[in-house]
Amino acid sequence: MVHNITLIPGDGIGPEVAEAAVAVVEASGVQVRWHRVEAGGEVAVKHGTALPDHVLNSVRTNRVALKGPVTTPIGGGFGSVNVALRKELDLYACVRPVRSLPGVQTRYEDIDLLVVRENTEGLYSGIEHLVVPGVAVSLKVITENASTRIAKFAFELARRQKRRKITAVHKANIMKLSDGLFLECVRHVRRHYPEIEYEEMIVDSVCMNLVKNPYRFDVLLLENLYGDIVSDLCAGLVGGLGVVPGANIGDECAVFEAVHGSAPDIAGRGIANPTAIILSAIMMLEHIGETDAARRITCALYEVLRTGEAATPDVGGCATTMEMAEAICRRLRTS
Repeated sequence: MVHNITLIPGDGIGPEVAEAAVAVVEASGVQVRWHRVEAGGEVAVKHGTALPDHVLNSVRTNRVALKGPVTTPIGGGFGSVNVALRKELDLYACVRPVRSLPGVQTRYEDIDLLVVRENTEGLYSGIEHLVVPGVAVSLKVITENASTRIAKFAFELARRQKRRKITAVHKANIMKLSDGLFLECVRHVRRHYPEIEYEEMIVDSVCMNLVKNPYRFDVLLLENLYGDIVSDLCAGLVGGLGVVPGANIGDECAVFEAVHGSAPDIAGRGIANPTAIILSAIMMLEHIGETDAARRITCALYEVLRTGEAATPDVGGCATTMEMAEAICRRLRTS
C-alpha cells in the first residue's frame, strides 16, 4: 500500500531534520508518496501568508502530514503557522508522549508521561486587541464542546494505552468560570471510565510536583496555554524538546511534528538532532496502521542512541544529522 502524506519541511533546521525522517521512513520499507509543500517565513514573503491555502488543501486531501519546525516571530510579523494549522484543520488534540531515551543523560530515569492538550481555544488562541493605546486585552474562551471532546479523547487514549491515571490540570481557584467549566466537562466524561484513576490539580502545583516527583503522574490533561508550558517542562525531564515527539489530531486530519524550534543559529550546519521528528514519524506510522515499521524504527533509533555511535553534538557526540539518520537506516535494512 502506498500512503500519500503531506511533508512540510519548515524553516531553519526544519528541512534538515525532515529529510532525515524521510530517509528513515523509506528505509523501513513503508511506501510513501510525499507531497512537499512549504510554510513559514520565506513563504510569507512570496505569498503574503505563512500558511498558503494549498498547504491546508494538501493536508485535507492526504489527511496526514509530517512537519518540521516553523519560525514564529516574537511581538510582530506573521501569526503562528502552528496555531493556524490547528484552527483551520480543527486539530483539537495535541498529544506529546514524554519518555526517557537510552543514551540521553538526564536527572531522571524511566520517565513515561503522556501530555494531552486542548488545541483550539483558551488564551493560547491569540484572540487579542488593543482597547486604547497602552492597554491590550487577550480573551480566554472555554467552551463545553471543546472541553468535552478533549476529555473524551484523553480518556479513550488512556484506555487504549492501558494508562492508570489522568490528572486534570487547572486554575479554577482563580478562574472559576472558565477553568471551572473545563473541570465540569472532564468530570462528566470521567464517569464513563471507572477503571482509570482521576485527580484534579492546580497548574502551579503540577509544575512543582513534576520537578519533585514526576513518577506520581501518568496522563496530564490540560487546556491550551497550560499544556503548551507544561509539555515543555515535561520534555526537560527527558533531555529537552530535541528528543520529544508531538502530534496534533482532529477527526479528519492529523499533523505529526517536531515540537522544538527552528534553531536558525545552527541552520545549514547539518548538526541538528533529528530524534524528535523521527519519533513523530513513528507516531505517524502507528496512526496509519504501519505498526511493524514503527516498532522497527523505534528499536533502531534506541539502539543508535544507546551505543552513541552516531550521536549529534547536543547529546555529546559529533555526528551530523544525516549520519545519525544513516546509522538508523543501516540497522533497519539488517533487521
